[in-house]
Amino acid sequence: MISDRTTKEINAQINRELYSAYLYLAMSSDAMYKGFKGAAAWFAVQFQEEQGHALRFVKYLQDQNAKVELGAIAAPKKEWKDLLDMFQATLAHEKGITASLGKLMVLAAAEKDFATQGLLQWFINEQVEEEANDAEVIWMLEMASGSKGALFMADKKLGDRK
Repeated sequence: MISDRTTKEINAQINRELYSAYLYLAMSSDAMYKGFKGAAAWFAVQFQEEQGHALRFVKYLQDQNAKVELGAIAAPKKEWKDLLDMFQATLAHEKGITASLGKLMVLAAAEKDFATQGLLQWFINEQVEEEANDAEVIWMLEMASGSKGALFMADKKLGDRK
């Protein structure tokens, strides 16, 4: 049985996941406004992925017969200097999500809540992938620095994400 404390912390994580979706929707919109259709598409996929993460936590609480309590979602930043700035912010944000999941895992371990640990392990593995992908995009954008052609190609590659 899931504890009240773990339920509260998972509800907070649901809020963080929904904020992440909202943030990536803002980034997608800003990228599109700046003419980076590939990056806009990349962030739109990320937006949908984060919504799925939130729903996975919601379903878990429901399966545990725990109450889902949604909180207010803060407004994200509206614009970024350039694509590199967006992806650096993305990586920093994902590292924060990784840290919050780590704290949840510590709590689940302390409570000997093996079911929650199993759920969280999936998310922690996902975060390793998220951070690696973000770091790769940052490297690509740094390599493209100063070349409009290379930036065009980088944006085109970002649009290939499904």
